[in-house]
Amino acid sequence: MAATKDFRTYAFDADRVSASANALGKGSYPKLYTIENLVRVLTHSVLITQVGPDWWIKVVDSNIQANVAKFMSDYGKRPWHGTPGGHEIYYAYLSDLSKIITLNSHLFIPIIPDIDQWIVRFELIRVPRNIVGHMNWLSVNDRKRIDITHDDLQKLIDKLTSAKSVTFVIP
Repeated sequence: MAATKDFRTYAFDADRVSASANALGKGSYPKLYTIENLVRVLTHSVLITQVGPDWWIKVVDSNIQANVAKFMSDYGKRPWHGTPGGHEIYYAYLSDLSKIITLNSHLFIPIIPDIDQWIVRFELIRVPRNIVGHMNWLSVNDRKRIDITHDDLQKLIDKLTSAKSVTFVIP
């Protein structure tokens, strides 16, 4: 079976739009979902251990806190919709998560000595993540970068779990 191609490169056909959606939904989206949520759980788990249960108030930049508070308020005004989650970290963008880790890298280094390299990797998939979030096609290089980051992050989580370096706590 031929690979699905971007519907925008052909004359309009509603079936091609649906085929594109299915291809995108089965490709990078699940990997980005996994990456972003593993980063949330990892960040929360490290900071709750290193700082305590009120880590969000103590170590997160006030601008990020304000943006998240606004998002939470906006969701609260529309209770008929679902919410991203119960903890503030679920309202933070991938760029916010990178900033939180960067500003607190000294708390991550004892657990993940190469945390700076991970921050760079998260930043490198931020734009492709937004492209997928806006329902558009990725370049081959962006797909590969997401695939590798996904696989390597899974390995890191497995390594930390096996070594009992972190007790993973879902926020």
